[in-house]
Parts: sequence; structure tokens; C-alpha cells
Amino acid sequence: MRRFLRSLFPARISTEEKIRRINQRRADLTRSSDSELKDIAKQSKDLLETIVVTAVVVARVLGLVLFDVQLQGALAMAEGRIAEMQTGEGKTVAAVPAAVWYAKQGQGVHVMTANDYLARRDAEWMGGVYKFLGLSVACIQQAMAPEDRKRAYACDLTYTTANEAGFDYLRDQRALYPAEQVHRPFGVALVDEADSILIDEARMPLVLAGEREDAETLAHRADAVARHFSRSVHYSVDENARNVTLTDVGIRAVEEAFRCGNLFDDENLSIHAAVQDSLHAHALLHRDVDYLVKNGAIESIDEFKGRIVQDRRWPAGLHVALEAKEGVVPKMQGRNLGSVTLQNLFELYPIVCGMTGTAATQAEEFRAVYGLDVEVIPTNRPMIRVDQNDAVFPTKLAKESAVIEEIRSVHSSGQPILVGTSSVEESERLSRRLQGIPHHVLNARHDDQEAAIVAQAGTRGAVTISTNMAGRGTDIRLGDGVAELGGLYVIGTNRYESRRIDNQLRGRAGRQGDPGRSRFFVSFQDELMVKYGIDNPIYQHDAASVQRLIEGQQLDIRLFLSKYERATEGRRLAICQRRQSLLGGETPCASEVERLISLQTIDDLWSEYLAGLAELRSGVQWVSLAGGGRDPIQEFYRFGGFDPFREYVKRVDALFEDLLLAIDAEIPKRVEGAEAANIDPSRRGTTWTYITTDQPFGSWMQSALRDWLKKKTAVK
Repeated sequence: MRRFLRSLFPARISTEEKIRRINQRRADLTRSSDSELKDIAKQSKDLLETIVVTAVVVARVLGLVLFDVQLQGALAMAEGRIAEMQTGEGKTVAAVPAAVWYAKQGQGVHVMTANDYLARRDAEWMGGVYKFLGLSVACIQQAMAPEDRKRAYACDLTYTTANEAGFDYLRDQRALYPAEQVHRPFGVALVDEADSILIDEARMPLVLAGEREDAETLAHRADAVARHFSRSVHYSVDENARNVTLTDVGIRAVEEAFRCGNLFDDENLSIHAAVQDSLHAHALLHRDVDYLVKNGAIESIDEFKGRIVQDRRWPAGLHVALEAKEGVVPKMQGRNLGSVTLQNLFELYPIVCGMTGTAATQAEEFRAVYGLDVEVIPTNRPMIRVDQNDAVFPTKLAKESAVIEEIRSVHSSGQPILVGTSSVEESERLSRRLQGIPHHVLNARHDDQEAAIVAQAGTRGAVTISTNMAGRGTDIRLGDGVAELGGLYVIGTNRYESRRIDNQLRGRAGRQGDPGRSRFFVSFQDELMVKYGIDNPIYQHDAASVQRLIEGQQLDIRLFLSKYERATEGRRLAICQRRQSLLGGETPCASEVERLISLQTIDDLWSEYLAGLAELRSGVQWVSLAGGGRDPIQEFYRFGGFDPFREYVKRVDALFEDLLLAIDAEIPKRVEGAEAANIDPSRRGTTWTYITTDQPFGSWMQSALRDWLKKKTAVK
């Protein structure tokens, strides 16, 4: 693929020389008529010429003159890289020349955005440019009908979210007729907010779910036991590993409550998993921090963006445990009809590129996982934002008091303030303490007001308290007279494990050469400090080094989790290929009924196979407690690897033969009747994303990190 990409590009010349040639040619083409430009665009097969023509059309249609740094970003994406461009530098427009270049190669281009609103906005905003150049464009929205989706994916360029593209792919794998499939073969994925989608959300499987099965009974029994357990008596909590473990007292209590004998016997795996899920729900997941209870349902909060994530669930047992904890009516769970992680979804695209404001700190992971290089694009104007040293306090109470005092002091000058908090709970607690100061709160409860709140956040005297601002998709522009007051002042109330997330918050100030400043207020009771045992000398000496080590640990965890998928992803692709061959007619069938039965047999048994894997995955990590040196990942491979899959294939063939023998005059009538009453293919299953759990016992990296911190303190 790399060789293919290089074959499309000019000979190796410097980026500066490419920009010089683009600008020289742009000056010539600016005087061309519309019809001349269209002819040149149609005939051009050169990358630089395509970028030139697109830049001229952008200026003519949108009135926007692309800066050199935007051209550099376009080149980076067109050459298959991730472009890091700061907030306010015009990433959305910079992506257009790259998207045009790929579309002209005859490949469908999926421009992945953060949400439905941005997909619609950007498709409409940039649509005039594409249409001028003879290219078709559309967007995908969550409520769209299948026929509209199919038309949208047939366009040269399709703006969508990764989730919508992924769920459509999963639904296509359940289609009974080729006409029901909405995707065409994947071509190019151009990813906005690439670090969020390709890294933060990459491990979260998209799951297509069928009709409801009885799922919550065991969870409620476990909740009735676990909610009366006491910390340090019945269970212990490892804050570093974010894990909860039964003590001997707790184990005996569970065995007595369920009358199950040895809790660690294989037949008690489901009981053990249900109790662990219940303990996790009570001890580690907090209302208004990790989730909301809204309209009688559990709604997950995205820790990186501070938004409610529609249709996202924790792994099945944990989500049901949360519903039992909060006493809400369980949402439909159902059986797993098919799933794919975003990482595996993007591996289906021959070409992936993208853009984001914060990618350089994750360059190693982009290269290791996706084979993508990161190019840092300079800002159009010098960055003059002042990033002050952190203010450090012994307690959370002292920190929050200092934040309130800072807001009151700065607000009196009229300088606008954006306060970034880590949770809904924290944002609302600060709001209650800001009596007498007009302000807005932007968190998961107020997503519908987001655009209006952000639009006013840079005006004189504005105070905005927000959860994480990543992926908001809207710049904060300074109001009249605000630049003279110092621009936007960004206050962070916590440091995050990743420098990227800190930088995303900082990046809301200082856009396009605007003045601004930022400062983080932290305490040694903050989660980051407690989790990694960070004390004052360590933090003050080298906070960035601590974050770099934590980022390395998080990469190790993500790579570790990918091992669980290796047992299924290759099998899934093999089944998809076999199914698609049947669907498209490459595999001959005696009659239509035989084809339908073949497809439905594959689907039903695959769902059963996935259910077995899910049950194994939910509890296999606890086998190490049973002794005997059993390794969870090896146990998973043993039960979820090649032999069970081969057995699955045998069962497909055997059941298929049995069903064919049962064909009589009634079966075609039933099939015909079922098709006549067939529901909308997009409604055949509900969709959700799982949040994948980390290693249950932490990783050796966490211990190594704490040891390193202690040694470094001793040396200093």
C-alpha cells in the first residue's frame, strides 16, 4: 500500500518546493474562467495540480484563501499521513484538496467527523466546491433510511461518523439480498479528530444486537449480595489498576449466598463474573462522573469529550450491573449478531489519513498500529498564548477554592474564562460555588445548547464551565475588545493521563495568533496523583515525563487488549467472505430457498459462537485466581481460537444439510411471507458500542512506573 501511495505522488521534492510550485500555479489559475477551471480539473492527473485547482475553487466558491500551512496539511493528508494542525487553523477546509485528490482516483472517500452535526455541516459547507469540480457529495445521518444511505455511499465523497459507517458495515453483513447492502467497497478514510477516533475509541467494539433475551436475572441477584458488601472486609480496591477484588470473606459470602460450592470452579464462571461486575459498578463507576441516569436509562459519558455517547454500553454484564445498581429498567440487550472494533474497521480501508489538533504525542502508536506517520504543521501566525506553570495544592478543597477566587478576580477585568473540568459532578459543584457571577455550564446534560454556549465563550465577561472540550468542532472566537484584555483564559482543574487531552483544552485559547493564556490547578488528591502515587517533588520536577510514561503504559494496555481480538477477527473475515460469496451468487445454490437458508444458518450460528466468546471473555481473566498457573489470554485462545472456530464451521455445514432435507412445499411459502413482512434492514438490530475493560489486575508497567517515581525522588 505504501508503494501504491508513493506511485501517485510527484518525485521526492521538499515540502517547501511543493508549496512554492502550488502558489506559483495558483497565481496563474486565479485569472481562469469557471469553465476553464472545470476543464483543467477534469484533465488533471497530478497531485499538485489538483491541489492548486481546488485551492482556487475554494477561494472562488467559499471566499477562503488557503494559507500555506493549510496547503501543507492538505499535502500531508494526500500523501497518506496524519496532519497535526492546531485549533482554529482551518483543518476542515485543508482536508478538501486531499479529499478531491482521492475522489479523482475513482475511490469512494469517507470523511469521518466527530458527530452527525459536523457531518451534515461540513458536507453542506464544502459541497459547493466538490460540485464545481464535478464530484458528488452527501452525508450520513443516524435516522436515515437504507435507500438514502446507499445513495450517500455511492457518492464520490461521503461525510459520516465512524460509528455510522461501522454499523452500516455490520448490517451489510446480515443482508439477505445484495440490494439491502448500502456500502460499496471501501476506498479511503479521511479521519477528522484522528487521535480521538483511531486511538481513544479504537478498542471499543461496535455491536449489532438482536432481540432481547433474559439477561438481568443473575445481575440483580449479584447486586442484592454485592451492594451490602463493605470495602476492605468483603473486597479490596486497587485504585492504580482500577480493579476490585473479593477478599476471602467476600468469596465465602458469595458461595453461601448462591450455594454454589467453590466459586472458582468452571461451572461458576458466570456467577463470579456477575458478582465482579456488580462490585465494579458500585465501587469504581460513579454517577455524574462516568455515567448519567437520564430518562430512566444509564447514559455513558465519554471521558475524553464530556458528552453523552449515544448507544454506548459497557461490556454486557457490567452494563446490566449498573442498571441493577441504579434500579432502572434494563435496556434491550439481546444477542450479539456481529461486532467490529473501530481499529479493525479502519483496517478494511486501503488508504487511511487524517487530521487533528493533537497527534504528535501519539506518533509512536499511529506508526505501530496503523503504519501512519504524523506531520506537525506550523501555525499560520506565531502562537503567543502564555501557558503558565501549574498551581499545586495539597487538597481538592484548597484547589477548588483557589479556582473560584481566580475566576472572581479575572472576571472583574472582563477577560473571558473557560474552565475545563473532568466530570459533570465537578462542573456542577463549581457552578454552585460561583454565586453572583453569571456563567454557563456545558456538560453532558446540556449537549443541545453546546453550539450557542461555545459561540459566546470568547465574549467580554463570559465565564464557561465545561467538561472536556475535545472534539467540539467549534472554535471559540474572541469578541470585540477581548484581545486587549489578554484573550481567552483557559483554566484546567485537573491534569489528565495524556498530554494530548491537556493540550486539547489549552488549544481553545490562542487560535490564529490571538492572545490567550492557560493554567492548570491541581491537587495531590486528584485521581492522577492518587493513582500513580505522585508527590510534590516528582510533579514539580518533571510532570511531562510522568505523563509520557503513563502514555506508554496505556499503549501497552491497548496492545494487550488487541490480543483478545486476534482470536476472532481473522475468523470473522473468513465468515464474511464465505457469506458474501453466497450473497452475491459466486457460490452456486440450487434455488433461492437454499441461498436464504445458507445465509441464515451462518448468521444464527455465528451469533451463538460470539455469545460463547463473550461469556468466556467476561470471566476468563479470573482463572488466574483458581491457581495452577493458568494464563487468561492462553485460556481465551484455547477456547476461542482455531479449534472452536473449526467446530463452528462444521456445525454450519451440518445444520445447513439438515435444513435442506426439511425443505418441503411449505418452506418457500414461509420464506416468501417473511420477506413480504420484512422490516427495514436498518432496524433489524439495535446498535451500541461496548467500552472495553482494561486488564483486571493492572499491568507490570504500573508497578514499574511507581518504582521509577520513587527512585527518581530518591536521586533528586
